[in-house]
Parts: sequence; structure tokens; C-alpha cells
Amino acid sequence: MIRDIIKYPTPPSVQYATDVRFFNEEIHSLIEDMKDTIKANSLDGLAAFQIGSYYNIVVVKEYDGKYLELINPRIISTNGKVTTTERTAYFPGLSANVTRYESISLVYQDREGDNHSLKADGALSILLQRKIDYTFGSSFLNKLTKDEKKIFQKKLEFGSDVAISESCPTTFKRDYIIKAINISMIVMVILLIGSFFIDNLWSYQLNLSFGVVGLNIVYFFYAQYEGKKFTSCTSCQIGNIIGTAVVSLVKLTLLMSLSYFIM
Repeated sequence: MIRDIIKYPTPPSVQYATDVRFFNEEIHSLIEDMKDTIKANSLDGLAAFQIGSYYNIVVVKEYDGKYLELINPRIISTNGKVTTTERTAYFPGLSANVTRYESISLVYQDREGDNHSLKADGALSILLQRKIDYTFGSSFLNKLTKDEKKIFQKKLEFGSDVAISESCPTTFKRDYIIKAINISMIVMVILLIGSFFIDNLWSYQLNLSFGVVGLNIVYFFYAQYEGKKFTSCTSCQIGNIIGTAVVSLVKLTLLMSLSYFIM
């Protein structure tokens, strides 16, 4: 039977998993439900904790499609450290960079209560560590560094897996468009001053004004596209973009009005 997986922000129904003492049909049925749930959700593994059971059971899918059943798993030794990008069904659609042990040794029991030992490395080691975390009422959130946790909290807030900066960048590519606009308007001021000494500069002034209008249009649309890349500060950026474009056009209008009467 396919079971519902507990997902954020719903807290797990139990705080710590309880070791299995009686290896009966109830346990066998639970393990089969876990397999069905893994298959239905295309998961790599599942802890009974994740479907609201208080039993200390972990089931993971192996490369050959078979399932490894671990009852009362305990990590007894570890070796090395590795940082990988992890995902978990509890935080659907989100990922985080987590540092874990590169290889582990553990002991566990099967559904008949027989004892076994296992050495795991690579992806299997990471998967087992993540699932065993749940048996202690934990998730990878508790394994994150201080900086990574801040980033992940932002992801939770916005519901997005996009890497979110703690603050908006101070420079953007759109700044080059603003520089081009400012340079063009400086040239227009020079032409205005030059008109006191040289005739027939109005056509140049008019063409430059069209260029400035065009640059403002390019700036307005490109700046919005660039701003959407930074989810944490999109709203304030849109306000700045509109304000910058309006100020630029007001300056151009005043400059062209003055040029019309003088030139």
C-alpha cells in the first residue's frame, strides 16, 4: 500500500524512532508499504519515520532494482568527508550542499531478526546516512553549515531551489546601458553649448535623442530580465528600474526642450 510522505512544513509525527523488538507481520507489511511508496514516488530510499511510523526501519533501492531492508540500523564507524548536493522528499524540489562521511560501516537486522553488517561508500553511503538521520528525528537541515543553512532558509522562504544571494548584487550588466545613456546625454549638452558658436547642430541633437530613447527602452526590458535572476530582491529592483528609466527620460525631455528653443 502506498503511504503519504510527510513533507515540510508538517512536522514528523514522532520525535525518535523506536527499535523493532518483534519481527512480525506488522513489520513485514510496513516494509512492503515502504517499497510501494518508494516505487510510486520514484525515490531512492525511505525511512519509516518519513511516513509517520515510529519504527526504526530504512529501505533503500539498489542499482539492480532490488531493495535493501535495514531494521534497527546503527552506524559503527566512519571514514573521510565529502560534500554533495542532496535532495529529500521532506523538502520537495529543494536541495542543499551537505558534508557527510565518505564511507560508513553499520550493523542492522533483517525482517527475520538476523544480524548483518554492511560497508557502504559513495552514493549508497550518503543515502543511508540521510535516511538514518530521520530515525533520530533529524533531516539534512541539521547537517548544514551556518552559511549553507542561511541559503537553504531562503530557499524555504521563496519555495525555490535557485541559489539565492544574501543581498542584491551591487553591479549589473545593465549598468553599461546606463553609462551609454549618460555619455550620450553629455554629448548632447556639449552640442547645446556648441550651438552658440556653430550652426546646424540640431539634426545631430535630434538623432542623439532618438538614440537615448532607444537605449532607455532596451534598458527597461533587459533590466527586468536580469532582475528576475535574483529572487530575493526582485521587487526592489523593479522599482529602481522604473525610477531610473523615468528620471532618464525626464532629463532628456528637459534637455531637448532647452535645445529646441536655443538651437
